[in-house]
Amino acid sequence: MLLLRCQLKRALPQKVLCEFCAVMGKLQSKLKHSTYKYSRPDGIIEERIQTKAFQEYSPAHVDTVSVVAALNSDLCVSGGKDKAVVVYNWKTGNVVKRFRGHDREITKFFSGSRDKTVMMWDLHGPSQPRQQFSGHAMVVTGLAVNPDSSQLCTGSRDNTLLLWDVGTGQCVEKASVSRNLVTHLCWVPREPYILQTSEDKTIRLWDSRGLQVAHIFPIKQHIQTYCEVSEDGNRCISCSSGFGGEGCEATLWDLRQTRNRICEYKGHFQTVASCVFLPRALALMPVIATSSHDCKVKVWNQDTGACLFTLCLDGSGPLTSLAIGDTISLLCASFSRGIHLLRVDHSQGLQLREVAAF
Repeated sequence: MLLLRCQLKRALPQKVLCEFCAVMGKLQSKLKHSTYKYSRPDGIIEERIQTKAFQEYSPAHVDTVSVVAALNSDLCVSGGKDKAVVVYNWKTGNVVKRFRGHDREITKFFSGSRDKTVMMWDLHGPSQPRQQFSGHAMVVTGLAVNPDSSQLCTGSRDNTLLLWDVGTGQCVEKASVSRNLVTHLCWVPREPYILQTSEDKTIRLWDSRGLQVAHIFPIKQHIQTYCEVSEDGNRCISCSSGFGGEGCEATLWDLRQTRNRICEYKGHFQTVASCVFLPRALALMPVIATSSHDCKVKVWNQDTGACLFTLCLDGSGPLTSLAIGDTISLLCASFSRGIHLLRVDHSQGLQLREVAAF
């Protein structure tokens, strides 16, 4: 599994992955009509009739894509079961660089892997890693870089968090909590705090100054799979595992003094794997997006919890990762169909449509 961590506004863009490949381009354009209807847990029937015309590019990976993240308004970086880290220009459909170095599937960006290591890559350097961080006893499942990119926090299924000095590659702090199988890490902007989700259904806030637990949020009923912090650092979202509509939700939390639960977003039928705060330029109201193993991406009113739009990516398999490409675009990684480029459409209200896949 590959883990990738790159922050569009907070991380240094040169710390990424891949080897040069010059042959990626547009293959064909597909027009697809689909109608689907389903019952939500609250009893409401939702129906969507979609006409999808999208470009198919040569795939960035030859197997399941585990994670995708944006580098800038043109480039994204992704990793998956083929053990490669790929930098891709999603506007032109070309591979910019392909990095290799892990022995097993990539799960996160910087990048982390099932081979228990974390690697730092240089987009403008060789295709070998610039730095390697070794210290975990099991698969690396979480990565977070501090705002000035001087520190890296990593988490693992070995119940530990490690804090690294990026410049020297040395581990400077270590913390362990029993049964704390880390699923995701996210650094709070402009703060020394790190948000962490876990298989023990707990969301923890860590203080990087000594790597101590600063706060534990009320325990959820299902495994917490992912977390994301708003740009202003005031709110965060966590995602839950689940099946058949049980669990399968995202939860909005206050990160300020109260640290209360603000809202829940229910409507997926399988595990919610990823969530993002969407740019305010996209809508008149604050909105978030979630992706799930049920092959659907949903857009929600952040304040009320109302589902504004549902996009079904037929044939994609479970959706594994979601990232903001630019002010009107989302990137969505999947098990079966690589990476989907989604565009926000305001022609008939707030909608999402698939415009490309690679």
